[in-house]
Amino acid sequence: MNISRQTWVEINMDNLEYNINEIRKFISTTTKLGVVLKANAYGHGAIEVSRLCDYLDVDYICVATLLEAIEIRKNNIYTPILVMGGINESYVLEAIKNNITITIFDINQALKINEILSRSNKKVKVHIKIDTGFNRIGFKVRKGSNGFEDVNKDTIKNLLKVLKSKNIDVEGIFTHLALASEESDYSQYKKFMKILKEIDKDNKIPIKHICDSIAMCKYIDFHMDMVRVGACIYGYNSRNEKLVLKEVMTLKSKIIQIKEIEKGEGISYDATFVAQSNMKIGILPCGYADGIPRNLSNKGYVLVNEKRCNIIGMVCMDQCIIDITNLSEEEYSDVVIFFGENGPNLSIVSKIAQTNKNEILSKISNRLSKVYLKNGSIIKVIDNINICNF
Repeated sequence: MNISRQTWVEINMDNLEYNINEIRKFISTTTKLGVVLKANAYGHGAIEVSRLCDYLDVDYICVATLLEAIEIRKNNIYTPILVMGGINESYVLEAIKNNITITIFDINQALKINEILSRSNKKVKVHIKIDTGFNRIGFKVRKGSNGFEDVNKDTIKNLLKVLKSKNIDVEGIFTHLALASEESDYSQYKKFMKILKEIDKDNKIPIKHICDSIAMCKYIDFHMDMVRVGACIYGYNSRNEKLVLKEVMTLKSKIIQIKEIEKGEGISYDATFVAQSNMKIGILPCGYADGIPRNLSNKGYVLVNEKRCNIIGMVCMDQCIIDITNLSEEEYSDVVIFFGENGPNLSIVSKIAQTNKNEILSKISNRLSKVYLKNGSIIKVIDNINICNF
C-alpha cells in the first residue's frame, strides 16, 4: 500500500452496504431512506459513499451545504440530494442547475428566492424546515393561547405563502428532535403533526420527516415518509438492539520512532506527563490536526496487537506519543489502532475525549489517506498525493 504518511483510515465498504441493507429492513417499505453525507460523509469520504448509495438506489442523500451537494453531483451521482442547511439565496439557480433540493426555513428567505426565480421563470424544489423546539433554523412554532395546542397564526400564514409561491415547489417538510427527553420528543412530534394538519389538509406534501438516526431507532412510530440516517449508516447505534450494525471506519497508524525515557523525564508540551520509571515510548505521525482529539492527552489509549498502550503527554498538532513499555520489539512495527475493528470502541474513545462519536468522525482530516476495502481487498486509496486504483 503506497501512502504518503503512516496514518490512515480504512473504510469497509462491505460493512457500509450491510448497514444500509439492515436499516432498510428495519424501516417500513413505504418509508424512504435518506442517507446523511454531510461533513464528507462523517469523515468516510462523501464521493465514494455517495457512489455506493447511488448503486444501491438510496432514496435521498442529505447534506448540510450547497457546496457539499454540488461536489457530489459533479461526480455523476444522480440520487436526489437535499441541502438541510441554509444557502445564499443568490445561488438558488446553481441548485436548480444541479437538480438539488434546498431547505426553506424563513419567510424572508422564501420571498427572496421566489423573487429571484420570478425573473427567470424557474422553480426550485424545497423541503420546509419547522422549528418545533430545537431552536435552530426553521419556522418557529410559537405558543398559542392554549399552550402548544394552538399554532401561532403568523407561522401558519407564512407557511401557506410558501406553499402558494409560484416559483417554489414544496416536495417535503421536516423538523428535528432535540432528544432531551422522551416527553419533549413527543411534544415536538405533536407540534409537527399540528402544523401538518393546519397547512396540508389535502396531504399534498409528499415527504414528511422527523427522524435522525437516534429517533429512527427509538421511535418506530415517528418514521413517517422518510428517515434521515447519519450515524447508523456508519455503524453506530445504541438505542435499539434489534438493529445490529457494523463499524465502517478504522483509524490506524504506525510508530515512526522509538525512544527510551529515563525516570523523571517529561513528555510533550508543558511536560504534563513525567515518567515515574524508565520506559519506552513510540512516536506516532498524527495529532489533533488529523482528528485525534486533544482531550485524549494522558487519558486515551490505542491498541497494538490487542495490547493497550496509553497516550501520554499532550497530543500535538501533528504527532502524539504512546507508552510501549509492555510491547515486545517484534510488535514495534505492528499497526496502531485508535478506534474501529480490533481497536478501542469509538463510544469509549468519545467518552474519554468528552465529546460524541460524530464529532470525532467528522474531524477526520483530509491529510489522512483513505483506504477503501471490499471483500477483504483494497479497491481504492485516496491519498493527498496520489489516487491509486487497484
